[in-house]
Amino acid sequence: MTKWDWDHLIQEDRVHRSVYTDPDIYKMEMTKVFGDTWVYLAHESEIPEKNDYKTGYLGPRPIIITRNRNEVIRALFNRCTHRGATICRVEKGNARSFTCPYHGWNFSNEGKLNGVPWGQAYGENFDKNELNLIQVPRVESYKGFIFGTMNESAPSLEEHLGNARELLDQWIDRYDGNLIVRNSAHRMTLNGNWKFVFDNAGDGYHVSFSHRSLLAVGDRYGSGEDKDMTYFGKNPDSSPMYVQYLGNGHIFLDQRPMYNETGDMWEQQRPQPGREAYEDMIRKKYKDKADQYLDWSVGAQMNLSIFPNLLIIGNQIQVIEPISAEKTQLTWYATTVENLPEEINTLRMRAQEDFPAFGEPDDVTNFAECQRGLSIPEVEWVMFNRGYDVPDRQTVDERGVITAPVTDEAPMRGYFQEWKRLMSVERSEKICQELQKQ
Repeated sequence: MTKWDWDHLIQEDRVHRSVYTDPDIYKMEMTKVFGDTWVYLAHESEIPEKNDYKTGYLGPRPIIITRNRNEVIRALFNRCTHRGATICRVEKGNARSFTCPYHGWNFSNEGKLNGVPWGQAYGENFDKNELNLIQVPRVESYKGFIFGTMNESAPSLEEHLGNARELLDQWIDRYDGNLIVRNSAHRMTLNGNWKFVFDNAGDGYHVSFSHRSLLAVGDRYGSGEDKDMTYFGKNPDSSPMYVQYLGNGHIFLDQRPMYNETGDMWEQQRPQPGREAYEDMIRKKYKDKADQYLDWSVGAQMNLSIFPNLLIIGNQIQVIEPISAEKTQLTWYATTVENLPEEINTLRMRAQEDFPAFGEPDDVTNFAECQRGLSIPEVEWVMFNRGYDVPDRQTVDERGVITAPVTDEAPMRGYFQEWKRLMSVERSEKICQELQKQ
């Protein structure tokens, strides 16, 4: 039993401030949420060759994602079994083995302890097989997206993706080639709880207020026409945009209904320096294919949030990396596409500089200010009541997917129920105890 009454802390239209601020709740969710369910680790294109690796995190656990000589992908705890030091301290590379910089213990990229310096000092009972690197017990990929879980009895990855899988397919299959994630990441650290980020990814209510300066650019150069996201400031509830709670904690915000024809996504983008000449060159070179290519260079107008840490935003992959109850790292990965002309991928990369530079700072500021506001103990509740208990405001289909107007907070109400379910599962207490023994 735990000391928390989850039904009290997570109610239908509100959650208690402590779920964002309490360090003990944070520690528990790092085991029960970021241990018991599938967590996004990396994209296969980041480790394309045999013996490639990259470092990352599964919740707070530093890991190394490796592809061995037989193309098997593993996630190893980046923790020497001798004295606990991290054995790999660079972001990515190619290696058949890893040597701990502290005392020189050497491990294969499959996690086996190869050898220790001056091994005769360890005695005849020393068994290297007992000191292999600990591995994330289940690692699976879905169309290049690598996930891991500490829960050996968790449902399959495809079951976890559930209704989000079709939307992820739509995002991936939008192109004629494979997605590539091989560029340097864009990272920012914020003074706020990781759940603020997940809340915000499906929030169509904040756009016209939080991003006023960004929308003003579109209004200034839009010649009276809607530009990217400016439609959020024009009674968005009467628009065809919508949000959804998909189940299993996953949420979705869809801007695609604002774009009707091939070429609309490109036409509605905010201006970029020098873009006109580049566009003219592409239209002359690719003619009938130009509109489709230009659309592919800009965002997909989908915000798909796969619980608990993977956000698909535009053409980018954003990863939530919790650091503490009050600190989070956000990492943006730009994507290109195999088989697209070089000019389109170049333009695509330039377009992906836009929101992380000009929009995300607005959100990061709000997250920090929310965390500061929640330091007040006398004001207990965080409200998610927009659209709650309003007749005919939302629909539920045969799959259980809840659909509501784009400014509603139904996605947050939904995912917090999954958060509560995971935090309430007593089986996870055993996992916690087992991890503490390791």
